[in-house]
Amino acid sequence: MMAAKDALSTYNAKRDFARTREPRGKIAKTGGNSFVVQKHAATRLHWDFRLEMDGVLKSWAVTRGPSIDPADKRLAVRTEDHPLDYGTFEGSIPKGEYGGDTVMLWDRGTWEPIAGKSADDIKDGHLHFILHGERMKGEWLLVRMKGRPKEKRENWLLRKIDDEEAGSGDTLVERGLRSVLTDRSMAQIEADKGGEQSLEGAKGKAFSAKMQAAGNHNAKIAPRRKARSAALPRFVKPQLATLVDAVPTGNDWLHEIKYDGYRALVTASGEKVRLYTRNGLDWTDKFGSLVASIAALDLPPCLIDCEVVALGDDGNPDFSTLQNALKRGHGEEDADHPLHLFAFDLLSLDGQDLKSLTTIERKERLEALLGDAESPIHMSDHVLGAGETLFRTLCDAGQEGIISKRADAPYRNARTRNWVKVKCTRRQEFVIIGWSRSKAKGRPFASLLLAQHEAKALIYKGKVGTGFDSATMDNLAEMMRPLATDKAPADVPRIEARGAAWIKPKLVAEVAFAEFTGDGRVRHGSFLGLRADKPAKTVKPEKPAPAPFPDGSIKISNRERVIFPDSGQTKGDLADYYALVAPLMLPFAANRPISLVRCPQGRAKQCFFQRHDSGALGDAVRRILIREKNGGSEDYIYVEDADGLFACVQMGTIEFHGWASRADAVEKPDRMIFDLDPDEGLDFDIVKQAAADIRDHLTDIGVVSLAMLSGGKGVHVVVPLTPGHDWDMHKDFASRFAQALSAAEPERFTATMSKAKRKDRIFIDWLRNQRGSTAILPYSARARPGAPVAVPIEWSELAAMKNAHPFSIDDVEALLKRATKLKGWGFAAQSLPEI
Repeated sequence: MMAAKDALSTYNAKRDFARTREPRGKIAKTGGNSFVVQKHAATRLHWDFRLEMDGVLKSWAVTRGPSIDPADKRLAVRTEDHPLDYGTFEGSIPKGEYGGDTVMLWDRGTWEPIAGKSADDIKDGHLHFILHGERMKGEWLLVRMKGRPKEKRENWLLRKIDDEEAGSGDTLVERGLRSVLTDRSMAQIEADKGGEQSLEGAKGKAFSAKMQAAGNHNAKIAPRRKARSAALPRFVKPQLATLVDAVPTGNDWLHEIKYDGYRALVTASGEKVRLYTRNGLDWTDKFGSLVASIAALDLPPCLIDCEVVALGDDGNPDFSTLQNALKRGHGEEDADHPLHLFAFDLLSLDGQDLKSLTTIERKERLEALLGDAESPIHMSDHVLGAGETLFRTLCDAGQEGIISKRADAPYRNARTRNWVKVKCTRRQEFVIIGWSRSKAKGRPFASLLLAQHEAKALIYKGKVGTGFDSATMDNLAEMMRPLATDKAPADVPRIEARGAAWIKPKLVAEVAFAEFTGDGRVRHGSFLGLRADKPAKTVKPEKPAPAPFPDGSIKISNRERVIFPDSGQTKGDLADYYALVAPLMLPFAANRPISLVRCPQGRAKQCFFQRHDSGALGDAVRRILIREKNGGSEDYIYVEDADGLFACVQMGTIEFHGWASRADAVEKPDRMIFDLDPDEGLDFDIVKQAAADIRDHLTDIGVVSLAMLSGGKGVHVVVPLTPGHDWDMHKDFASRFAQALSAAEPERFTATMSKAKRKDRIFIDWLRNQRGSTAILPYSARARPGAPVAVPIEWSELAAMKNAHPFSIDDVEALLKRATKLKGWGFAAQSLPEI
């Protein structure tokens, strides 16, 4: 590694500062730990990865961009060190200059070596470090490759370490298409001619002035952060879980940790944040540090369901620790046990009520919303199926239990059996009705007397005499003193009432215990803490109900009827497929007007489309009145959950096709689809290349696109969108984009449906993007030989696909397994650009 004084000599020698806006190299006097990544369309597109060390930016050119897949080792060619000022550069370098072309500031943040390592390790040819960027996060590794004889360049490998930030595919580069500085695409940066800044001879203050001028130009271009002036969403009653005696089974259930803390609802809009308890008490002041962390995220108007916890010395959420952490009040919690917030549901976002969406889709949107959040704000993880394994693991770790939720269920503001809880140990809330005197000196009481409401009476439930330290006992005694009363609030047996002091039934205690005795008394109870968030009048016994059945309530008749005669799959096989795949499919199919392909006698017999309600599908299939072009209105159908899918299958449905908008916002499309329909006999490799080229064209204008195999013969290029524009704009964009491709390469593409004009070409079917048109939904089966299915894929998988129908309904286990690697597929916060 070259000496510090010469570190920038190569950089300066390669540049004509009379022609380029790049800053003249100068070593910084102060150290730091910044990092940047600049997307650079030079001779070959690459990503320049730069780490601040010794007052300069150590630099590598990563040819295909960074990958979050630990299996991908990306070539990173070491380049000359760059000045720190270069870390803010975005613009165009004049062609003909070294590195001439467009530069985007693609990522930025800070870095640090992992514990036990240092920046000096780079001298030995390796660097193990952690990134805190807007896109690149977690642990990474740089390793120098052994050089070949006479090889001039220094080749390294950049690899992601397998941690919670790891994933699969090229999602970083495929979905990170805009500048983190100005939110511009590469094409927009290239077209900007107004930011030229000649730095010829600029030094000292003159150089600073030039850099300030360049910064001012980019500041004008960058979209201003929208003022979060929208009103805070209103508090709503949360959904509550029913206590059951066993973990529900099946892939239609997802399972989360049951956190040992305070249930809370966060209502936020930018810097405005309020936190409420499950009963609507405003505890914003109590959770002051969390409020500040949420405000720093600058969230759009949203309502988030969550749990506030503190971690005990063993690292598990612990209610007693939480109580102690909050004793100071006004958010000044115990520094050794800070508060954490685990978010698990999203009820509204940007004015849109999300409660009607499925649990899976709400969690997907919540993860997208909180994707950049850091401790103490966390996204609550879940597993799909395998609930019993999670339950045993958590119980062995000393945690409270799990919450199981129907993956396809909407959010209900009540206690339901769509959410159930299974506890590792018995613990419930009790009303404190008195205390028994202690004979021990300095001990204010021996035990607390407990009760619960049953019907209209308070029923005595015994005593709890353990779980207190001296500070807790003193605090309880002080709280009980002003509630003293002469009369017992409940009927207590004389022998247990002897020597007792009574208080008004206002305080609620949470108690862990082994069991209830035959006469309804708590056995081996231990005090955990007071529940200030729950009114005493709501405290009732919790009795475990039987676990819910794994199957939906819609029964499938004629299960043995063969509906795919060439491959033998039956109606029962199809129903079982949809039962298992429902959690994957419903985020795209639920609450969206749909059309069905029904084949009551099997796919080889007469099949027909149905989009209006005929009255035969049952109550599990919903209806929505939609205005037609002729001014009239018709009932269209949609489903909310797995029962809706089953009801359609029961009536002979094989395929599900969906609108590009939702049932609650019919006039606001939220996805665009380019269906690549090849002429008969056209090789699938040609279709794959066409899809990749369309992706690249969309990338050039800053639009994230996704790939889906149609289950037929083509590929769908899917563009997820934030609702906001109307159908006229939607259709116009799709039409002009397809027409432009057709005009540019008429030998490859046509944008006309005519069979005659499709000869040896690919029809870019943009007509799917009209009001009322539909497209096959992800994971829908197809009424084709072999029972194939439409399957989302990563772009990196496309090249290896031999056809557009590699999976069938027989491959459901493989589909469930691979879906874990498709995290985030189908959702992107982006609007249509101008073209």
